[in-house]
Amino acid sequence: MILTVLIWVALAIGLTFNTLGVIGILRFPDVYTRLHADTKATTFGTIFTSLAVILYAAGEYFSTSDGQYASLVFHTLIALVVLTITNATGAHAIARAAHRRGHKPVQAVVDRLEDSQS
Repeated sequence: MILTVLIWVALAIGLTFNTLGVIGILRFPDVYTRLHADTKATTFGTIFTSLAVILYAAGEYFSTSDGQYASLVFHTLIALVVLTITNATGAHAIARAAHRRGHKPVQAVVDRLEDSQS
């Protein structure tokens, strides 16, 4: 019972943050703020979604002792580590490429890199 509630709470938190990331992509004015919304919110949301999967698989493993659930936990942890690394690295690469192509941030954003290259 408690495990089921924890799974649903983790799924709700994950879904909420993923939704906020999508709203940020749609609403923010430039590539830099969109990347920020995408990487921060969806990474956090995916962590909680993966936590729900891990909780489910751990609960099933301890009740049935079936090895496939231990494998599911292991694979979910691997996917989570890879996702957290590639999300940050990919966002940095996209932001750097946008900056090199000359995409300027909206006036509300301060670009300190522009001043240092002069």
